[in-house]
Amino acid sequence: MIDLHTHTLFSDGVLLPSELIRRCEVKGFRGLAITDHADYSNIDIVIPNVLKACQEIASTTRMKVCVGAELTHVRLEHIKLMVQRARELGACIVLVHGETITEPVIPGTNRAAIEAGADILTHPGLISVDDARLAKEKGVRLEISGRKGHAYANGHVAKMAKKVGAKLVIGSDSHAPGDLLDRAYAELIIRAAGLDDDDIENIFREAETLIDL
Repeated sequence: MIDLHTHTLFSDGVLLPSELIRRCEVKGFRGLAITDHADYSNIDIVIPNVLKACQEIASTTRMKVCVGAELTHVRLEHIKLMVQRARELGACIVLVHGETITEPVIPGTNRAAIEAGADILTHPGLISVDDARLAKEKGVRLEISGRKGHAYANGHVAKMAKKVGAKLVIGSDSHAPGDLLDRAYAELIIRAAGLDDDDIENIFREAETLIDL
């Protein structure tokens, strides 16, 4: 399993980075991205501190661990600068919290995230075909979400991605130990979105590419 979307207590998760990494090791994960929620208030704290923890652990684990951020409820005008700032701070993967149908995300966030060149647009809700097409052109991956609520629109996201050829990834959006997905359950979520065996292989291949496995 490779999970590209997880949270620790540096945002609204319940685990320290070290415990999240250990729990993923025990589950047999090959790769993990720690992507805590970030905005103007905490990005300079979150990324360096999680990065420090992961650097300390790196030599003691075979699992590939990447540090990133999920830019969350950021104003449209600031998304591009925040993507750049995350990368300057050492984030190897930058997510933007998309227009999930379960939260009051600012309309236009999907488009702004894609234009900013984020790596992944998480749970993009009822993404338009035009935005999905732009995601393909920009190489921005759309997320199939493993999280209750955000997952309600997975079928639509999959349909739009397939229609235009945009790339998909899966993320657990884990906040607690029980949120982590194993490979078998992740595959069930992908199938439930209307995707097939080839799509599953492509999704996990894309994850390998993103964290350089």
